[in-house]
Amino acid sequence: MAATLQSLRLPFHPSIIPLNSHTFPTSIVHYSPKLSTFKGSFLVTRNKPVLSSKASSSQYSSTVAENLGDISIFTAAGEPVMFKDLWDQEQGIAVVALLRHFGCPCCWELASTLKESKSRFESAGVKLIAVGVGAPDKACILAERLPFPMDCLYADPDRKAYDFLDLYYGFGRTFFNPASAKVLSRFDALQKATKNYTIEATPDDRSGVLQQGGMFVFRGKELLYARKDEGTGDHAPLDDVFDVCCKVTVA
Repeated sequence: MAATLQSLRLPFHPSIIPLNSHTFPTSIVHYSPKLSTFKGSFLVTRNKPVLSSKASSSQYSSTVAENLGDISIFTAAGEPVMFKDLWDQEQGIAVVALLRHFGCPCCWELASTLKESKSRFESAGVKLIAVGVGAPDKACILAERLPFPMDCLYADPDRKAYDFLDLYYGFGRTFFNPASAKVLSRFDALQKATKNYTIEATPDDRSGVLQQGGMFVFRGKELLYARKDEGTGDHAPLDDVFDVCCKVTVA
């Protein structure tokens, strides 16, 4: 996949092409054939099979929103904020999109799509929240150059929410998962979204480039929709997300 993307002349980034010792500290890459192997269409890591990409909230406990609410992240302006303060915890409906990291070209594409859909969400009474891995100054780079509205963009430099939600992480997920090939079908959109791209948005802590994202829909403290990205660029279909939101608002 890396060679294919490179031949398409996508912007360079260590999260979608092979790394070397100058772009990524080898000490934090723990990839071993004994730990990660391919078996059929599944990547097996530490004897733990890859879950289906089908969205399901059943993998989370009924208190997931309440516990997530106590996690502190940052606004793009650098102010600390708790998840529970991002939307109405009684009946408010929120779409929480966790991007990979602010320097990922695929996440610039997702952010562009979310920006275009923001008015549609708001007209349905749904609050859009986008979170990315990296410091607030990296979030500002994406917000300014894409551009993207800063009032719904947040930074999680320590990946607290990602760890809590058990989103996928690792070398195999980032580079070798078959789901990552989906991005090739969206090349035009990716090229458009990254016309002002800069690698400077990459987290200073390069371990963040191995993080995968996910999409969640909440009504108050109730989790209605949950989908983990299987690989790089494997984003949740927004039509599915809209369907969930519309059903809730109609009810």
